Amino acid sequence: MPLPSPSHLASPLAAAAPSTPLGPFEDTAVTWATWVTLMGFVGVVAMALVAAGPVARRIGSDTLAAVTVRLSRAAVVLGVLAVPAVLTSLAHEAAADRAGASGQAGYDYGAAWNSLFDGTNAGRLYGLEVTLVLAGAELVAPLAVRRVATSPARPWLLSLGLGAGAIALGTTKFPDEVPADRGRTSFETVMWMLHLLGGAVWLGGLAGLALLAFSRVVAPADRGAFWSPVIRRFSAAAMSCVAAVALSGLFLYWEHVDGPSQLLSTMYGRVLGVKILIFGTLLLFGVFNQFWLHPRVDALRAAGDERPLRTLLVREFPLVVTAEALLGAALLFVAPFLHGSARNQAFQADAAKHAAVGLDDLPKLPDKEVGLSTWEWGTAETLAVIAVMLGGYWISGVLARRRTAAAATHHPGGFAQA
Repeated sequence: MPLPSPSHLASPLAAAAPSTPLGPFEDTAVTWATWVTLMGFVGVVAMALVAAGPVARRIGSDTLAAVTVRLSRAAVVLGVLAVPAVLTSLAHEAAADRAGASGQAGYDYGAAWNSLFDGTNAGRLYGLEVTLVLAGAELVAPLAVRRVATSPARPWLLSLGLGAGAIALGTTKFPDEVPADRGRTSFETVMWMLHLLGGAVWLGGLAGLALLAFSRVVAPADRGAFWSPVIRRFSAAAMSCVAAVALSGLFLYWEHVDGPSQLLSTMYGRVLGVKILIFGTLLLFGVFNQFWLHPRVDALRAAGDERPLRTLLVREFPLVVTAEALLGAALLFVAPFLHGSARNQAFQADAAKHAAVGLDDLPKLPDKEVGLSTWEWGTAETLAVIAVMLGGYWISGVLARRRTAAAATHHPGGFAQA
């Protein structure tokens, strides 16, 4: 009879494979509320400043006032709601730290309030987050009045409000202590800024589009002249944001995941896989908008009012944009479930099979080393993403011009009022 191997002798004492729970639903809901309000504020203000506002101004003061007032009111609501959302998140964290292993955390709003500007770097960041998003809401608030919404102060108030909101959002990922590796930490922070700000302008802009589409604040006679250029301008901004999200996401994937197999074998990977699926679905909606919806909206403008496509677009566009906005909200809901990294979860699961120590004492993998091949792959991925985005935007423009010319030929005197 052969002697048992050393690994067999250690197996009775070996720890069970560590489980990685998703975490309490309450924690995720609190974090989700913070992301939705902060990112929603940035995205809606960006929509008013970059896409909807310039088009409405060309149409007339009434359209500009109606569009600006509606988007500004939504932005103010989101900015104000961000303050209790952030404080609730801090209160929950403070109560959890105080509760320790008891698990009955609750909310300690006194500790949350006292943590703002408490002299620590973390306290300064928390204080800036609350102060700046509230300041952004106050800057945008005057634009909820029609008289101010058409004044020369409009772009300045929106720009200042957007800047304040963007910095408030950025503070959520700024390092709160001096890093050991400043170069790597700086690069990681830049990637997080691209991820957050790109996602905010894209997803928050979708929410703004859905709001305008369902509220029908644009007069029927101006809808044809409004929606086509707005969709075109937002598409350009959204494609830039998608490129930023994709590139930063690729870096974060490289940093936390060692190969596609970990997307199935670890909890981090499975949650990331769900996030990738939702992101992919949003991209499919974007392809639909870019190559089907927008070219036909342009063609519709050059056609007559009686075209059957007019009714189809009026019915489908709000539904499509709303579906995208809801998917964006779902994407933000999934993100807080990402804890740790797939690399460490897979490593610790393997180490626990042969370890005689507690799960808290299991080793962790060091950060990946950045080498020449890393930069080569990163550069190639960046160029590929930019090429795909620019190529897609150019092709959709060609399709739009062709269909517009064809529609104008068949309906030489028509102008759609979709």
